[in-house]
Formats: sequence, C-alpha cells, structure tokens
Amino acid sequence: MLMLTTLVVSQTVLSIEVRDDEGLLVQLDKSAERIISLAPSLTELLYAAGAGGKLVGVVEYSDYPQAAKALPIIGRYDMLDMEKILQLQPDLVVAWQTGNPRATVNRLRELGLTVYIAEPKRLESIPNHIRRLATLAGTEAIAEKVIEGFDTKLATLSENYRTKTAVRTFYQVWDRPLISAGGNELINDIIKLCGGVNIFADIELVAPKVSVESVLIRNPQAIIASGMDIERPEWLDEWLKWEQLSAVSTSSLFFVPPELLQRHTPRALIGAKSMCEQLDQTRAKLVSN
Repeated sequence: MLMLTTLVVSQTVLSIEVRDDEGLLVQLDKSAERIISLAPSLTELLYAAGAGGKLVGVVEYSDYPQAAKALPIIGRYDMLDMEKILQLQPDLVVAWQTGNPRATVNRLRELGLTVYIAEPKRLESIPNHIRRLATLAGTEAIAEKVIEGFDTKLATLSENYRTKTAVRTFYQVWDRPLISAGGNELINDIIKLCGGVNIFADIELVAPKVSVESVLIRNPQAIIASGMDIERPEWLDEWLKWEQLSAVSTSSLFFVPPELLQRHTPRALIGAKSMCEQLDQTRAKLVSN
C-alpha cells in the first residue's frame, strides 16, 4: 500500500524583538514605518540610526537635523497631544523614561500603541541605543556606519586627553538657581574623557542645585557654562567678581552650546572636542603660572 505523506509546512512570522531601557520586550511584526519621538535627543538618535525618514511626529525643540524642523509637532515632552498622536497612526512611539509623564506613556500603551522607552545615560551607551533603534526601524546598515564613526572619534578623544593632567572643572547648567552636573550624567563622562575632574562628581542627583559657596570651596580651575541656546550666557561673567577662584585668575571661563553637551547623541562628541580643547588651554595657563 502506497502511503502518501503530506508535509505541512507552517510559516512562523518572525517578529522584531528589542528590550528597552526598562527591560521590557518590545515586539514588532515588521520594521517600524511610522515613528513618533517624544524627546529632542531621541529624535536625533533616530536620525543617526537611519530612521529619520520614518518619523511622522516629534515634540517641540526637535531641531536637529534640519529636516526634523519640518515634522508635525505633537506637543512638548511633558505635555503631549494624545489626539494628534493617534491621528498620525504610529506603529512605534519612542519615549523618554525620565522626561515624559509616566501616566501619558501608560495611556499610549492602553490605546494599543507600541512604546519603546529609552534613557541614554552614559557617553559609551550612545552606540547601543542607536543600534537598538535601528533594529526596530530596519535600518541597521546605516546605523552601523554611524556607530563606527562614533567609536573612532571617541577612541581618538580618549587617547588624546583622558590621561592628561587633571583639571578641576565646574559645569554650570544655569545661574538662578545655580545648577550643575552630578556624577551620573553625560556631562560627567565628557569631563572625564577630557582629563578633567567634575567638582560635583560626588553628587548622585541629576542636575543638582548647588551654592556659590560650594563652588568657591571646591575652587574649580575651569568653569564651563551652557545656558539655553548657541549664545554665551551673560551670567558666566558673574564669576569674575570672585578673584580667588583659580578659573578666574587664569581667565578659564568657557562656553559650549548646550545641545552639543546635554543631548545623548553623536553630536556630544563635537561638544566633547570643544571642552577638551578648552581644558587644554587651562592646562597651558596653569603651567605658565
């Protein structure tokens, strides 16, 4: 008796799986084609990952690259327009863990949207974030080239500056209240990369409020300010009245645009290069004195 065996071939749909920064498994049946970003830095990371062309909505201040300025605005990072988000029909929403309201993120999930939560914290983590976003968007080939370039630039800066003579550095985010950077922030990583020592590295809080007295006691050899935009803040010169500060005696009051130092994106290395060169100027002045 001739027996015919029927082979049943089942096709398994291969999904894309990536764990976000809260350890949750984010799954997509196919690469994301309509993405919404809920933070300016995440918008930049998505472009770096090659997924900029798939963005359909961003929050205010998503101003880099230039193409991001033409995208629909779906609110501020802390005040999102839920109705507009739904109208844009995203198949992926990239949220900022500590910046976007938790209730809003939960609501997006309740409405059936796929949410990936990101929280870049270290300079060295930027490539991994780009890689994961590229996996979700199906743009791995583009992302790997960006990552290779980032790693090369980071290695060069590290080789050139990390082991140089330490420079006590005060990074000033704002003047009133006086805000600095603690030891668990991107700024601290960049200061260390440049061979500097963050005078408030012992503070674990993000963007800690500090006092003028504490700055005077720790006596930074360089003060680097950010401010709000690409212009040097006038309040940086308020330190000139404290002539006992080492940074003042050597005219080591510097400025780097905040978007080049305070966003966890590849452009952080542009800001890092500027900071490293500034701290080198301070080193030269300290030697000559």
